[in-house]
Amino acid sequence: MDQFRGFPGDENLHESTEAHGGTNAPNPLVQLDPGLFIWTILTFLILFFVLAKFAWNPLLTALKSREDTIKSSLEDAEKAKQELERLNVETESIISEARSEAQSIRVEAKSSAEKIKADIMAQAGEERKKLRDETKKQIQIEKDRAISEIRQEVVSLTLSVAEKVIRKNLSKEDNKDLIEDSLKNLKGYDA
Repeated sequence: MDQFRGFPGDENLHESTEAHGGTNAPNPLVQLDPGLFIWTILTFLILFFVLAKFAWNPLLTALKSREDTIKSSLEDAEKAKQELERLNVETESIISEARSEAQSIRVEAKSSAEKIKADIMAQAGEERKKLRDETKKQIQIEKDRAISEIRQEVVSLTLSVAEKVIRKNLSKEDNKDLIEDSLKNLKGYDA
């Protein structure tokens, strides 16, 4: 009992050994027993071989399969990342091309509109000129007709005046000479 005195709380340990039979025998699990030692090693080796034969290979196979799956997943992820980057570049290229094409279509449409406008303006100018020329022709025709009518009227007036002055009917030749002289005099008064 004196041997347990120096440490606090050892009194309880000493009392518990006395309660179990009162002997100071060491714990059998901590005690070195050569038979137990051999059986423990033998059991360990048997367990090791059984586990190696039946559990180790499936476990290694499962781990290898898992490792391959992870590698495959990582490779697929890398491929997907590269494909995404390629698609992004391709998309940017398509968008850029579409913008360029839209710009060229806009420029082309604007130039077409300008050309159509110029064509319409030229056509309108030609039609205006043609209308003006036709109007001038029509005016000239009407002017010539009016002058012709006036000449006819002057001739008839001249004949009636001449008839009244002479009081006789002139022959056709005399009428013709008189008309020609009157027309010559009238040409000086043309508009």
